[in-house]
Amino acid sequence: MGLLALGTPLDWPEAKKKADYVRQWGIEQLLAIWKRAKGKERDALRWGDEIEYLVVAFDEDRQKVKLSLRQADILRDLAEDSVLKEQGGYVPDLQAVQHHGDSIPVFHPEFGRFMLEATPGKPWGIGFKDLLDVEPNMKWRRVIAKDHMNSNEYPITLTTFPRLGTRDDFIEPYFQPSGERLRSQFLPDEIANPHIRFPTLAANIRSRRGRKVEINVPVFKDDKTPLPFKDPTVNYDLHKWPEDDDVRNGAAKDDHIYMDAMAFGMGSCCLQITFQAKNIIEGRKLYDQLSPLGPIMLALTAATPIYKGFLADTDVRWNQIGRAVDDRTREELGEAPLKHDRWRIPKSRYASNSTYISQDPRLRKEYMDPDLVVDQDLKQRLMNGGMDDLLATHFAHLFIRDPIVIFAEDLKELDLNKTDHFENLQSTNWQHMRFKPPPHDKDTGWRVEFRPMEIQITDFENAAFSILIVLITRAILSFDLNFYIPIPLTTANMETAHARNAVLEQKFHFRNDPLPPRPMKVNGASGTSTPAHQTSRPPTPTGPVEDEHSLMTIDEIINGRSGKGFPGLIPLVESYLNSVNVDVETRCELARYLDLISKRASGQLWTTAKWIRHFVRENEDYKGDSVVSEHVNYDLLKAVEEITENEGKTGVGEEMLRSGWATRPQGSACG
Repeated sequence: MGLLALGTPLDWPEAKKKADYVRQWGIEQLLAIWKRAKGKERDALRWGDEIEYLVVAFDEDRQKVKLSLRQADILRDLAEDSVLKEQGGYVPDLQAVQHHGDSIPVFHPEFGRFMLEATPGKPWGIGFKDLLDVEPNMKWRRVIAKDHMNSNEYPITLTTFPRLGTRDDFIEPYFQPSGERLRSQFLPDEIANPHIRFPTLAANIRSRRGRKVEINVPVFKDDKTPLPFKDPTVNYDLHKWPEDDDVRNGAAKDDHIYMDAMAFGMGSCCLQITFQAKNIIEGRKLYDQLSPLGPIMLALTAATPIYKGFLADTDVRWNQIGRAVDDRTREELGEAPLKHDRWRIPKSRYASNSTYISQDPRLRKEYMDPDLVVDQDLKQRLMNGGMDDLLATHFAHLFIRDPIVIFAEDLKELDLNKTDHFENLQSTNWQHMRFKPPPHDKDTGWRVEFRPMEIQITDFENAAFSILIVLITRAILSFDLNFYIPIPLTTANMETAHARNAVLEQKFHFRNDPLPPRPMKVNGASGTSTPAHQTSRPPTPTGPVEDEHSLMTIDEIINGRSGKGFPGLIPLVESYLNSVNVDVETRCELARYLDLISKRASGQLWTTAKWIRHFVRENEDYKGDSVVSEHVNYDLLKAVEEITENEGKTGVGEEMLRSGWATRPQGSACG
């Protein structure tokens, strides 16, 4: 999360009047960035990871676990830790937590008052040694966080708290729901970070939309689940706010778990990776080539089978967050004729991305989204300022949205040395890829953020997925790989990734042949040597796009299609490692991480979602009715704490061995 600005926020009716100013000023700031930084070069790739934690509080006597709302207290304790300050880790301003020095991890506030975000103290470099430091650094972050919590609190890496929004006292301290900002039946306003940006964001999304956000997740129908399932937590008789009519007007759907507030989505944790490219050309290439991988990694990291105390029939969080911040009006959704709004908008502002931006000759017009909505006036302004069509289209698409949080102080004058108006729109388009221009006041390059992955229970897993994405970027750039497929297929893949056990039971659209053309042999000679995984081939196909891709399983995408051409992402990474100078010990260490992912893709190891679902259904207190009770929730989170604490140790129990979380061997990598 970026720095949190202070000021006087405008409620939506006033913010709406100023939306065009912010859009236009944001475009001018973007052009100023573009002119300053379009030729910026960095020496080499750098990257960073973001880990998000839920802070839970255990009550051992009552065998109950709650979310702790002590984010501010924990951050303050971290800021006031003299040892950490001496080592350059923190500054006491909680609104602008930043790092000094070189290696102490950095902690940030997040949307929920029960959340923490942690990043390494400095970006990781291109060296392989840095890759081996990722897991120890993640473990260190968790230790530091725990050391600044109460004795009964623990930083858990789950995507969602299983009983968030139930009718019991699931938070500590307890507050009544249905506050003025969220107007939720289930959550109090106090659950959100008190910084004015967050309650304003939630209130203005609701106000712009004209009703509360509407999140319906299909319930998992077990043997004793009532049919039809009607969410028993919904109060149809509540009359505190006008929005309470939503449920009486059909917002809560049969056979679905119903949620009604931004915190049900933005209170989720994830694993994000940001890359600083050598230059804008490399950044645009990584943005495009990583985009089709988003749904694959979402399914592979699936970890979200429970909402509001019920088992869901989905495994991942993505759509739920999209609905939690969906500010589209009925006209924009196509539920009413266009009268006051400009466009019908196919996606929430939190969704899979809809543009390609690289000036790659292999990018065919057939790959583009035919339903893309673009502000043509803003696009023309960008092109008049020197920006090319592809990148101008990308930003003019993002800028179809309204700015949701506007501070009155920011409207006094346009400052082209700032990025506040640009970031107002850029940072509230939460797509699965984000292209980030360099800030004007830092020695930072063009960046690409990979956002779809779910957080995993152990640091070993989170390190493994981080390392895999880094190595894939290295293979993309080294081998000039081509993963282009039509954008609507990536959109469809994101939906497929939500299916229960999608990693084993679904197929995904993916490019058949990612390898570049190689020189043809002439008279038995070849102009260049060809790696073992590559064969000579004609130039990039110009035939039907439909012939370039097919439906594949996750196992085929990750491990390769035997006899069918596609080499697999892990074999491509291994070929890259074979092509560079990596010592045997490092190679063996990296192989452990790749082995985890390979086995996850093949089904030898379970996804977090499958393990959680299995744990709940096998618990002696579970009644077979889809309900995750307080007791089941306590047992589950105690098991998660135990897994995290005992990771890598011997004698960790059958549950961990089944899921694969104890597979990290002890001792030498090659021993």
